[in-house]
Amino acid sequence: MYFTEQSQSVIDGAVSVRIKSADVITVYSTLEQVPFHRGFYSVDMTFFFDVAIEAFMSPGSCPVTVNGLAIHSKKVILYGSEGSVKTFTSEYNYDECDCKQLQPSQNLPKATVQVATPIALSAKVCECKCPCNPPCRIPESICRRFGGDFLQNGSMSVYATIGIFTIVQIERNVQMLIPAYDFCIPEKECVTTSDNPCEMFNRLEFPTNEFFPPTVCDIGDENKKPDCGCK
Repeated sequence: MYFTEQSQSVIDGAVSVRIKSADVITVYSTLEQVPFHRGFYSVDMTFFFDVAIEAFMSPGSCPVTVNGLAIHSKKVILYGSEGSVKTFTSEYNYDECDCKQLQPSQNLPKATVQVATPIALSAKVCECKCPCNPPCRIPESICRRFGGDFLQNGSMSVYATIGIFTIVQIERNVQMLIPAYDFCIPEKECVTTSDNPCEMFNRLEFPTNEFFPPTVCDIGDENKKPDCGCK
């Protein structure tokens, strides 16, 4: 973990630490095509956590709470298909500054990362034998959040274990074809039926076969197998 000068002085004098909570500040992600694998993209993610640490200056004393920065990197490879067209929008002006507007770009997918609330598992303090450089440049906005720059030459270091659940997705704008069918006007006029049960009964045919049971010949004709022409 990385601390400011004021927080690092507390960590240097601590005999033990305990993790209190962890919160995701932001996640930086980059998307690149995987060479020789069409349609596959690698998503490199860097997680920045605000971790609250309780430092004990002596056994049995009340803890002092300090906040530090934890950084974690992760990489996944996902399939996002491919596109060969360029997208232009009406918001783009060729003569304006490129940093203030949307530029025309290829039809590349977009990576999104969803992170659940982190689980603060454990933390330990140990002697720092060599300067611990961060794996990437810490943004200025995060430094302002903690009130200053982070030190890398403290005498003690804190290692925190954090559990996170993430969902990484690749999104792409696609065209969907939805068939549309013309409506048809009925040519025949609907015949209204009466709710009179007597009229409905009069339209039924007389069930003659119900009054004459089948004879032996009729049953034999039903059980006779059709001639297939084989001898």
